[in-house]
Amino acid sequence: MCGIFACHRHESVEDYKQKALQLAKRIRHRGPDWSGNVIKNKTILVHERLAIVGLDSGAQPITSQDGSYTLTVNGEIYNHIQLREEFSEYPFSTLSDCEPIIPLYEKYDIDAPKYLDGMFAWCLYDAKKDRIVAARDPIGITTLYMGRSSKSPKAVYFASELKCLTEDCDSIIAFPPGHVYDSETDEITRYYTPNWLDESRIPTEPVDYKKIRHSLEKAVRKRLMAEVPYGVLLSGGLDSSLIASIAARETEKVNKEMDVAQYDSEARHLSGLDDSGRLRSAGWSSLHSFAIGLPNAPDLQAARKVAKFVGSIHHEHTFTLQEGLDALDDVIYHLETYDVTTIRASTPMFLLARKIKAQGVKMVLSGEGSDEIFGGYLYFAQAPSASEFHAESVKRVKNLHLADCLRANKSTMAWGLEARVPFLDREFLDLCMNLDPKEKMINQKEGRIEKYLLRKAFDTSDEPNEKPYLPEEILWRQKEQFSDGVGYSWIDGLKDTAEASISDEQFSQPKPEWGDDIPTTKEAYWYRLKFDALFPQKTAASTVMRWIPKADWGCAEDPSGRFAKIHEQHIDNK
Repeated sequence: MCGIFACHRHESVEDYKQKALQLAKRIRHRGPDWSGNVIKNKTILVHERLAIVGLDSGAQPITSQDGSYTLTVNGEIYNHIQLREEFSEYPFSTLSDCEPIIPLYEKYDIDAPKYLDGMFAWCLYDAKKDRIVAARDPIGITTLYMGRSSKSPKAVYFASELKCLTEDCDSIIAFPPGHVYDSETDEITRYYTPNWLDESRIPTEPVDYKKIRHSLEKAVRKRLMAEVPYGVLLSGGLDSSLIASIAARETEKVNKEMDVAQYDSEARHLSGLDDSGRLRSAGWSSLHSFAIGLPNAPDLQAARKVAKFVGSIHHEHTFTLQEGLDALDDVIYHLETYDVTTIRASTPMFLLARKIKAQGVKMVLSGEGSDEIFGGYLYFAQAPSASEFHAESVKRVKNLHLADCLRANKSTMAWGLEARVPFLDREFLDLCMNLDPKEKMINQKEGRIEKYLLRKAFDTSDEPNEKPYLPEEILWRQKEQFSDGVGYSWIDGLKDTAEASISDEQFSQPKPEWGDDIPTTKEAYWYRLKFDALFPQKTAASTVMRWIPKADWGCAEDPSGRFAKIHEQHIDNK
């Protein structure tokens, strides 16, 4: 993961260079290891690098041997070894997992991103055609923004974060996931077209629990591709605990002394094995796990149990309410949002990421995406029908780039830490989004709690020869949203502080420029004021999505899972 900035067809690009470098410097937190830039014709590409794969020879932008193509990428390409084998005659100049994008573009033109398995946002400049092509991964795990300026109408700008564009651009969009931009047509078109994107199409595929399990295991395995120390974010909830369990198994498996030929060739490639069959991970032979919460938080207690069970080297961190409040302005600056749910959950993650980076780790696995795929949020229990359950699930997956993916990416990259999300693997998504939604629905009378399918897929109680993945009390633990699980007093403290900060009179007078996007709580109002102070440009707010619970399902106005009707009230020390 890195930071990118690009400007195509700038009228005086050489004069603009110093400004471009300064704008890119605003995202150096994403790529603290090295900086690079290339100017071709009227186009400049800038790269701030976080080295995870190809440490010694993966500097960017990457230029083809004949100088025709220049590429800057933010992301990880998990099938890069297979692509290198497919394009064996191409004169690769680096060991970067991103360089195969160039021969892919030569062969497939703007269809190139269809053949990538990974998380990515990239800009490729074709000097022969004076053309720039930009693409974002299917779900939007990696952030990307696109802007234009009325002062320079022919120019188009791209950046990993909003803050690089607000100074020059008076029109900015969050680049849509699964799309590609072509400057020749000046159009953004969708390249990712799975059948489940149609919300009105209700799938009927029966459940195959073994298939779900094996697909997620494969998704985790390929994301262990790294040449640096890595770990897992462990909240003690179902999703992160499953990822930790699978990662611990895979780490143990590939670190055993064995002949490389004994290990599945695909797994060896995907896991980043060296010639001795060991993970290229700076000598770490055990998985490290990381958790955060207020003292005695539910998540900390559960994470401890999971770490002990899977055998990870566990690092537990706590924060105080005041430390969280003190970080809010920094969180909003890095997250570039005023959405209540995102800010609540991002703050602990932001604080944890700093601790993790200080411990020498550069990559972590995280559990985002599962709740959207399986309807895991507790309010899904109030879905009136299977078709509405499924439609809401599809909408939540489509909007991940404005919510949980944005949180996971920016909270960690604020400190130069990369988060990878196995649940959003393309193969796993296609499998699980095509399952009959009747099988996903919550039915307490039948004992089917949220994410029943996922839990059942990893329940080995009827498989005597299979080692359990998790303790039973974790595998069947009720959903806690991350902002709740770190300690209920975290959200209560935010509400109380917002109540004291925003007067009734102020709350009754929203700013005219907010239009219809009027905060409905003092907490939301407080965050919006902070956002406006950091990003006063009118165009900035257009990139933000506020998530509001479904009133038509009878959901409570507060997005916290505690307010869902089926939530069991757990108590922690406040």
